[in-house]
Amino acid sequence: MGWGIGMDDPKPEWHELETKMGGDAGATAAVRSPGSSSSSNSPPGTVGVSFFLTPLLAMGTVLANRYEILEVLGQGGMGAVYKVFDRELERFVALKTIRPDLAGNAEMLARFKQELVLARQVAHRNIVRLYDISDGSGVKFITMEYVEGEDFRSVLRREGKLSPDESINVIRQICFALQAAHSEGIIHRDLKPQNIMRDKLGRVVVMDFGLARALESEGMTQTGALLGTMEYMSPEQAKGEQVDRTSDIYAAGLIFYELLTGKMPFAAESALASLMKRSQQRAIPAAELDRGVPRNLSAIVSHCIEPDRKKRYQSATEILGDLEALNPTARTAISFVGPRRVQSTPIFKWIALAFLVLAIAVGGYVGWKKFGTTTVIHHAPVSVLVADFENHTGDPVFDGTLEPVFNVALERASFIDAFDRGEARVLAKQLSKVGSDRLDEEAARLVANRQGLGAVVWGSLSSRGSDGYKFSIELLDGATGKTIDSSDVLVAKKDDVLLAVPQLVATVRKALGDTTPQSVQLAAAETFTTSSLEAAHQYGVGEQQLSVGQMEDALKSFSKAVEIDKDFGRAYSGMAATSRNLGKWDDAEKYFKQAIEHINRMTERERYRTRGSYYIMLGNFPKCVEEYSTLASEFPADNAGHHQLAVCYSELRKLPKAVEEARRAVELYPNDALGRRNLALFLCYAGDFEACEREARAALKINPDYAKGYLTLAYAQLGQGQQSQTFETYRQLERTGKIGPAFGSSGLADLAIYQGRYSDAVRGLQQSLAGDLATKDLLAPEKFTALSYVQLLRGDKALALDAAQRALALSKKPNIRFMVSRILVAAGESARAQSLAAELAADSHLEPQADAKLIEGEIALQAGNPQQAIKLFTDANQILDTWLGRFDLGRAYLATGQFAEADSEFDRCIKRRGEALELNDGPTYGYVPAVYYFQGRVRQGLKSSGAADSYNTYLGIRGKAGEDPLLAEVRAHLNQ
Repeated sequence: MGWGIGMDDPKPEWHELETKMGGDAGATAAVRSPGSSSSSNSPPGTVGVSFFLTPLLAMGTVLANRYEILEVLGQGGMGAVYKVFDRELERFVALKTIRPDLAGNAEMLARFKQELVLARQVAHRNIVRLYDISDGSGVKFITMEYVEGEDFRSVLRREGKLSPDESINVIRQICFALQAAHSEGIIHRDLKPQNIMRDKLGRVVVMDFGLARALESEGMTQTGALLGTMEYMSPEQAKGEQVDRTSDIYAAGLIFYELLTGKMPFAAESALASLMKRSQQRAIPAAELDRGVPRNLSAIVSHCIEPDRKKRYQSATEILGDLEALNPTARTAISFVGPRRVQSTPIFKWIALAFLVLAIAVGGYVGWKKFGTTTVIHHAPVSVLVADFENHTGDPVFDGTLEPVFNVALERASFIDAFDRGEARVLAKQLSKVGSDRLDEEAARLVANRQGLGAVVWGSLSSRGSDGYKFSIELLDGATGKTIDSSDVLVAKKDDVLLAVPQLVATVRKALGDTTPQSVQLAAAETFTTSSLEAAHQYGVGEQQLSVGQMEDALKSFSKAVEIDKDFGRAYSGMAATSRNLGKWDDAEKYFKQAIEHINRMTERERYRTRGSYYIMLGNFPKCVEEYSTLASEFPADNAGHHQLAVCYSELRKLPKAVEEARRAVELYPNDALGRRNLALFLCYAGDFEACEREARAALKINPDYAKGYLTLAYAQLGQGQQSQTFETYRQLERTGKIGPAFGSSGLADLAIYQGRYSDAVRGLQQSLAGDLATKDLLAPEKFTALSYVQLLRGDKALALDAAQRALALSKKPNIRFMVSRILVAAGESARAQSLAAELAADSHLEPQADAKLIEGEIALQAGNPQQAIKLFTDANQILDTWLGRFDLGRAYLATGQFAEADSEFDRCIKRRGEALELNDGPTYGYVPAVYYFQGRVRQGLKSSGAADSYNTYLGIRGKAGEDPLLAEVRAHLNQ
């Protein structure tokens, strides 16, 4: 095959005609028409016989003064498909003409355009991209991604069936496509092997999203086209009922069945009889038809093709979850996958800034002075590790200098992602027999194999005396180590070595599949943002120092780079990151502003990364979403962009979006423990605790010593009510890694608060704080706020105030000031709380502003003015909709006797309880039980029998310990 969108396939019971078309891709066009046969006389220029086929366009024809017809790929119910060259963007695309009788139907064309608009919103590597609908020379046509590969109808004809592992690989990628499309409200309606292709790198792509639904119109029915293909129709689709995403899941299940067994279920004499069968009965399990199919895999297939849609999987995400449970570390078999790892989660938001900006740095130390238009190449993501180049010149200025220059030039291709060389050094040290972190060729290949990277670039620079320098590179396959390509260039003088990089990178990008003409690449890369070799060298040294935590040394190196070249924007970014990690907030902001002043001398990808990281530092998450959304859209292989976008969405409490972006990052890099853990965390926040547990365990399977993996696993277990398992996981966390003891002890204390074991919580926090203060642990302020909260729950206001004051003495972070303020109000210190609220209100960020309103509302509620409190809490939630904001609003409604409104807010709190896991940069699930207590009071006010359920839930959580002062009141209410 060779087109980027599937052929329309009318009724499957019609006779099939198949003709090989010319071209290297070996395109096969499948056309079915009523009453046709293989001996039919076809008109010249057509494939098969059909009343709706139209004459083919002549080769060399140029449509719309832009698209040059190169090759016929096939014909179908919509028209013909061609391989064309887009002269404007200098790339190959697929072009599908629309039959004149369809193009003349205004209603159909309007609907079709609407569907294209929807389909174009879905940017996913497992979905063929649709570009535009246009016309030229009286021909209406659609342009789309050109994919060179083979459809799965051809694969099955050739191979009969696939192995279970290969079938899983294919169906996972189909599910990723469905997941992306369904999230945008796009239903395929005509999923079948003919509409699914696999390219030469193993990427599976689903075609015709947005087209199947567009066919559903009265005009189309009159032309004789059938809505969907009967072989793969769901029962409800055949009955003419409303279809939804489970209809696509049914079709995917049939395809899965066929991949595994080579046969379709519901065998019958005709497709119509088969369709009637599947509407009335369950299929024979695949494992019974083929003993080579594992039974647990067969069960997944059967779950997909349940006749009753309510009994099927309800989303592609559920299928992926069960497939992951079979093999959590399974990855899609695509040769070039695996972008960089970038840590940034809400817990470590500020600590992670160094790594975040380091990712920007690794993406490119230097940019171009002149910019060409970025050419977006729709291509499977390619992860590339640039190894240490061998410096045979004897001149140390080349040490660590050329590698980052290579990265920035590589990443001008949107599908290439340069793997973090700092992370690679850490892995190399682990894999090396002698414990060296040098990234020579062998070490780089080991890292690539371990992480599933697509390729490695290795090279050397040699002096040729008066003849200058020879710069050589070799591109290696990341899995096999075999040479993919090699190249070298001669450079006359030292200062021109930097300028030679784009020439070599152009050969690498071409070998990896970039079709951007070399002339375009070189024009865009005429010069770097710094023409100074020494400035680039100092920046490279600073980046390496930053990656290993040598902050003071890194700051000096970045500063030297700026001294040499005062317009070197990336050096200012490095200074900003380092200053932030040294706690120099004002300096960090100053340097970031200086970096942005020079943003015109950065590459496009660098611009988005620099501004995005700046907004994260400032806490301006709406702007952060804006920058990283654009980055992820224009550079879909940028794993760091998806990670950071997920973080920003989570800070805005847009958790479905956070999960979506985190999942995209995991798709790109399935073997990344950090990515898995981030996805797990956002799933927990969103309340999907079972999925959170699966991802957390997947992260721990990749890295059994991953402390944050255990932390997230504990969250998932606690969210599911598995308290004993949570206890054991926190104990394991205490024994894991450098940060494990601090978070483990904090988690155990939070669990004790949740269960009402207040004495245990106080004792545990006091013991851990003794060690934390000695080591200046970053969680000490949060632990003091937890200690303050539990003392308040015990009724000891004096001890609560003392702990709160100690927290404030250690940190003036907004979250600490907010949590301390709540304690102050509850303990009768409203004036002090008002002062802190004023400080937060003056902050320019959303969350502190919302927190200030919540504190003012607490003060009003404490003062007996619940109506004023309701207004303030409502205002806070309009600024940022938070869990505590909803909890506070429910209490205020309760105080005014507005029981229905209060019940609504507490119900939200229970549904959103995942957000309560980390209200204060550490475990805080101990805040949740109070919701059930207040809900009991509300439902008692409503005279609802549900009050007893709420009270009993509270007793079930805290009653056993017997320490909670509220227990007597709760039991009294139950006995009334």
